[in-house]
Amino acid sequence: MSNEGQQDLPSDAELAEMDRDELVKLGGKLDGVEIVDYPDPWPVKGTRAEKRAERGIALWFTLAGLFGLAFVVGLIWWPWQYKSPNESGTFLYSLYTPVLGVTLGITILALGIGVVQYTKKFVPHEIAVQQRSDNGGEGSAEIDRKTIVAHLEDAGARSTIARRSLVKRSLGFAGGAMGLGLVALPVASFIKDPWADSEGPDSLWHTAWQPQHEGEVVYMRRNTGKSDEVRLVRPEDLDAGAMETVFPFRETDRNNAEALSAVFMRSDAPVMLIRLRPEDAARVVKREGQEDFNFGEYYAYTKVCSHVGCPTSLYEQRTNRILCPCHQSQFDALHYAKPIFGPATRALAQLPITVNEEGYLVARGDFIEPVGPAFWERRS
Repeated sequence: MSNEGQQDLPSDAELAEMDRDELVKLGGKLDGVEIVDYPDPWPVKGTRAEKRAERGIALWFTLAGLFGLAFVVGLIWWPWQYKSPNESGTFLYSLYTPVLGVTLGITILALGIGVVQYTKKFVPHEIAVQQRSDNGGEGSAEIDRKTIVAHLEDAGARSTIARRSLVKRSLGFAGGAMGLGLVALPVASFIKDPWADSEGPDSLWHTAWQPQHEGEVVYMRRNTGKSDEVRLVRPEDLDAGAMETVFPFRETDRNNAEALSAVFMRSDAPVMLIRLRPEDAARVVKREGQEDFNFGEYYAYTKVCSHVGCPTSLYEQRTNRILCPCHQSQFDALHYAKPIFGPATRALAQLPITVNEEGYLVARGDFIEPVGPAFWERRS
């Protein structure tokens, strides 16, 4: 700033005596800004139209608060446990995600509409002209501080938010409810205790392939499109280089239509059964600790991609690659299904298999590692 400009600056004593309006004008002058028009949206205070506008905005904020609370209630108390299609309570379970989406969506929408309406109806729409400048000068740090604070206070005062208690209370209600939802969202993930019932059928430690009692045989079952049709798999059913999707089957479920249907709905149930060609089987690299998980040329891997859980439903026979169509992750079936392309970083979980005395392919036990991207780590 030139010496002439510096002489125009008020002294510290004069600066201390200035009120907010004078500081606002001084700040604008220093920035080369001239306010041409600063109209009051409601020159006549307390009119019916003004009160009606205030109530309308408060209604939007209240609506946001109510739906924010509904989101929290739905997140925690709505029936969220998985229900198979034949179980009671399936309808309420199926609405869990829509309820969360609708309540949170309306919360954000109503809050946004309320803010936009308040800005349009109560915040003055000033018209200002600023002279172009290279801003090469340097003003007093004290002047900068005081004028900036004055501008902020002036904007708050002209918005009239301070005297609109109805709007402030409803906005606080909406903000509090939305804040509660943001806190509840990560906390709700821990409401289900993954350590509880660690040996039960619904435990997070196990998949649908876990035997439910000592000595139980879990067969490999084909999906024929008919939930009540049971077709088990023998080694000779697959040609060399073939792949088939199989599901677990227990003899205790043979006459249980609900159980036979439910297994197809479990995300951890589908397994890729692959029969390698003899020349490829000789080149297999096995994972440490899983050297005996295969049965000859037969290998079984989960179909749940270790990236985000999409079904790895494609098998390329010539390259022995397992492909995930969602994000193009590729896994090498000759190298314990480790990822060789795409975003996946973990190998597909391998199911230990064998052939029982009846000649059917069966699981020797459950997976010993996490299936897909879900559920942290398993106990050693």
